[in-house]
Amino acid sequence: MSMDMVTASLRLGLVELNITFVFQLINTLILYLILKKFLFGPVTAFMQKRENDIKMQIQDAKNLDAEAQKLREAYEAKLALADDEGKDVVKKYTQRAENRAFEIVKTAEAEVDTMKLNAHRELERERVKAVNELKGQISELTILAASKVVEKDLNEADHKELINKFISEVGETQWQN
Repeated sequence: MSMDMVTASLRLGLVELNITFVFQLINTLILYLILKKFLFGPVTAFMQKRENDIKMQIQDAKNLDAEAQKLREAYEAKLALADDEGKDVVKKYTQRAENRAFEIVKTAEAEVDTMKLNAHRELERERVKAVNELKGQISELTILAASKVVEKDLNEADHKELINKFISEVGETQWQN
């Protein structure tokens, strides 16, 4: 068998099995191992690192979102508390204003009552003064009338006693009505 026959017999379709083919196969295997060691390994490690970084960034974003949600809830709670405190302050000052208004009204009512009392006292003094003046005028008229009717000369002390008696008996009952 000659070499031609060996090569001819190993020829199967498009692929010819000879030494070149074996060297190409070995070169491809060596190239694959070199690429696997120096290219596929680093590329795979790079891709794995990148995937882990992306997962960490997603997790950090979720954590930040959760933290932001907690802060938002805390601020909403503080806002609600501030709103309640504001309402309490408004309520407190409204109550103070109402109390102050009530005190002012009470003071004004007391002043009005005092003024009424003073006015009544003044009226009573004026009434007593008017009654006394009227008594004086009546006593003068009575003396004049009595002296004309009796036409006798009484001394002034007797006249005054007579008039006072008359006024006390008749005048007081008439003034009371």
